[in-house]
Amino acid sequence: QAQVIESGGGLVQAGNSLRLACSASQPSYSNFAMGWFRQAPGQEREFVASISWTAAATYYGDSVKGRFTISRDYARYTAYLQMNDLKPEDTALYYCTLGRVTARGPSYMGPDTWGQGTQVTVSS
Repeated sequence: QAQVIESGGGLVQAGNSLRLACSASQPSYSNFAMGWFRQAPGQEREFVASISWTAAATYYGDSVKGRFTISRDYARYTAYLQMNDLKPEDTALYYCTLGRVTARGPSYMGPDTWGQGTQVTVSS
């Protein structure tokens, strides 16, 4: 089973930027995607962004559209999440995930491997 490891979280002031990275070991199937979900204390896990590995199709949660950008380094099996104009409500534990591409939105992927998460804290 593939593994994923996140990096890049931290504490920033509102309006600033952070970039998260997620490195994966090569999965056993080819039609896969990588994505980011987040969970704040007392709240449900929320879809943030995903990218299909071959076509690089990208999808975003409504709360981050226009501020966050997901990208990938195809050969290095690494996905990035560029987060701009951060807001205090973006504070959460951000999880990287890898899974098969699906036809169901909003993430269009079926996560089956999760990282341990990286904390992002945005101060006002």
